[in-house]
Amino acid sequence: MSEKHPILADHERQVCEVWTRVMGYHRPMQSFNIGKKGEFQERQYFTEAQTKQPQR
Repeated sequence: MSEKHPILADHERQVCEVWTRVMGYHRPMQSFNIGKKGEFQERQYFTEAQTKQPQR
């Protein structure tokens, strides 16, 4: 049994609000100025497992 997802028109969609942590508190990206938005886009994400050094 497969369910089909409804097809939504653009006017039926809801904008996703993105929040990020800045200087110890959370802020919506919508309130950022153009420079801060550019800095956010340049961020590089990593996971701890990828950065651990092998133990000898």
